[in-house]
Amino acid sequence: MDDRSKIHRKTCRRINEPGHAHALTFSCFQRRPFLSKDRSRTWFVEAVERARSLRRFDLWGWVIMPEHVHLLICPTEPTYSISDILSSIKQSVAKRALIHVRQQAPGFLTQMEDRQPNGTVAYRFWQRGGGYDRNLVEPTTVVAQIEYLHANPVRRGLCERPTDWPWSSAREYESPGSGLLRIHRESLPRIVE
Repeated sequence: MDDRSKIHRKTCRRINEPGHAHALTFSCFQRRPFLSKDRSRTWFVEAVERARSLRRFDLWGWVIMPEHVHLLICPTEPTYSISDILSSIKQSVAKRALIHVRQQAPGFLTQMEDRQPNGTVAYRFWQRGGGYDRNLVEPTTVVAQIEYLHANPVRRGLCERPTDWPWSSAREYESPGSGLLRIHRESLPRIVE
């Protein structure tokens, strides 16, 4: 048995089911606060905007925390790949970060360094692996997920009210057009009472 077979890697099972929303969570490399600056948060917002037009999904909720991100999306095509959607977003941010660090702050490269057992060095913005992906189909679960992610910055003490944190969809829900990313409210499932 070689050393690679002894290493246990957490895998993320993705279920690409038409009509399902996906609650996605993914972290920065070694949970470092790479998203603590407006510059990197803006790169993320721009990447989501590009990815949703390229990969065709509705955005229902999001929040950027200093070391991780939550997205609630619903793909609009009958055939889709959550892995491809995530790659579109994550690769764009990682490339921009690496270019910026190499040009403006080369000393920071050590924070992104991932030295492999064979000695190879890679520079990472995101944690390896697929993160967390939960399929949502029930309207009440969708609403609870949106409330959860909007409350995340409040729970962490980053702000007093969800709408105080500009790096989430909370403002857009409170006042359409005031957030950084448009939410597809028209496609949200309706709760029937």
